Amino acid sequence: MNRINTRVVSVDMIIDILENNSLSHIVLREGLKDVDDKQDRSFITRLVMGTVEKAITLDYIIDKFSKIQTRKMKPLIRNLLRMSVYQIVYMDSIPESAVCNEAVKIVKKRKYVNLSGFVNGVLRNIAREYKQISYPDENSIKGISIKYSCPEWIVSKFIKDYGLDNCKLILADNQEKSGITVRVNISKATISEVIKSLENQGVTVSKGNYLNEALILKDIDNIEGLEAFNKGYIQPQDESSMLVGKAAGVKENDYVIDVCSAPGGKSIHIADILNETGNVDSRDISEYKVNLINENIARTGFKNITAKVWDATVCDEEAYGRADVVIADVPCSGLGVLNSKGDIKYHLTEEGLNELKSIQRNILKTASTYVKQGGILIYSTCTINPEENIKNTKWFIENFDFTLESIDELLPEVLRNEHTRKGYLQLIQGIDKCDGFYIARLRRGKN
Repeated sequence: MNRINTRVVSVDMIIDILENNSLSHIVLREGLKDVDDKQDRSFITRLVMGTVEKAITLDYIIDKFSKIQTRKMKPLIRNLLRMSVYQIVYMDSIPESAVCNEAVKIVKKRKYVNLSGFVNGVLRNIAREYKQISYPDENSIKGISIKYSCPEWIVSKFIKDYGLDNCKLILADNQEKSGITVRVNISKATISEVIKSLENQGVTVSKGNYLNEALILKDIDNIEGLEAFNKGYIQPQDESSMLVGKAAGVKENDYVIDVCSAPGGKSIHIADILNETGNVDSRDISEYKVNLINENIARTGFKNITAKVWDATVCDEEAYGRADVVIADVPCSGLGVLNSKGDIKYHLTEEGLNELKSIQRNILKTASTYVKQGGILIYSTCTINPEENIKNTKWFIENFDFTLESIDELLPEVLRNEHTRKGYLQLIQGIDKCDGFYIARLRRGKN
C-alpha cells in the first residue's frame, strides 16, 4: 500500500481553510479519516494548524523575499509557500533542502512547472536569511499583528478592551498548545479509574486547573482510539465550558433546555450532574449539528437526554414557562478559543460582530420564554468581547423580568471575585488558565 503524500494532503487542507473559509476542525476531522499512520496524522495536524495560525506572520516573511506579494499569488502557490516557510522557520527537525524539493515537486505535479523556479528561489532565500529579517516595533499595532499573526483590527480591539500588556498575554496564549482537556462523566466512572485506563494506553494525564473532573491529556494522537472515550467515561470539553454546568446549579429531576447545544458537551455534563434523573432537552439548528449531539449521547449512554432540530431564534410554544433551567450558549465571535480554532480570526469582521450581537439578543429573548417563574437562564459565550457579553447581559436585564444572581457558591473559590458575586464570570485566556469564556446566571421573576 502506497504511503500518502502528507504535504499534498496538508496544502489542500490549508487552501480549503484559508481560501474557501472552511472551518479548520471540520477540515481536519474529515481529511484525517483516511490517514491511519500515527506519525502522518501528527505531522499533518501540526503543519495545517501551524500554517493557519501563523498565516499573517508567514506572509510578512514571504513578502520580504518575493517580488510578487502573497496577496497577488495563485492560491496554490501562496499556500504552498506559507506551508513550506512554516516548516523552515518553526519545524527544526525537517531539513530545509527537503522542504524546498517537496514544494517544487508539488508545483510541477499541479501543472505550474513555469513557477517551480520562482518557488524554489524564494524558499532557498528564506532558508538562508530569514533570521536577519527586521520586524516592526513590537508595541505597535502592526508589530503585534505580525508577531502574533492576528488581524490589526482585532489587536486594536483587544488593546482598547484590555490594555496593551493583557493584549499580548491573550495573543501569546492563543499560540500555546496545551493538550486536550476532557471531563470525566462521574456517574459513569471514577476519576482514578479513568486516569488508570488512559495511562495504560500511553496517555500522559494531568489534573485540570479548576475542577476535579477535568483532566488534561497529552501524548495522544486520536481520542477516538481511547477506551475511556469509547466507553463514554470522558467528554472533550474545556474547563471554561464545564463551568456552565456548575453555574447552572441543576438539581435532580430538573427539566433543562439547552438551546444551542452542539456538539453536546454541556448537555451531557448536565445529564451527568442530574445522575440519570430529570430531562435534558438538547437542541440545535441543523440535522448535522443534532447528529453530533446524538453521537455523543449514544457513546456516553445517558438516557435522560434527547436531541432535536430547532432554531433557537424561533419560539417553541410547547416549551413556554416549563424549564427549571435554560442554557443559552449562543453563537459568538469565538475570540476566547483562538488557541484551538486559529482560523476564526481570519473569518471575523467588525460588521460580523454587530450581526452576531443581534442574533444573540434574539436567542436570549426567545430562550427566556422557556424559563418558569423563579427558574434560571444561563447565558454563555466563548468570547472575550464585552459587546457580546456583559453589554448583552445588561441590555437583557433592562428589558426582561430577570435579575443577575451570585454564582460564588457554584464556582471554585479561586474564580470568585466582585463580578461572580454579581452573577457573571469573564474568563480571559492568557490571564486565566483556560479558554476565554463568559457565563451569566439570571433568575426569572421572584421565587
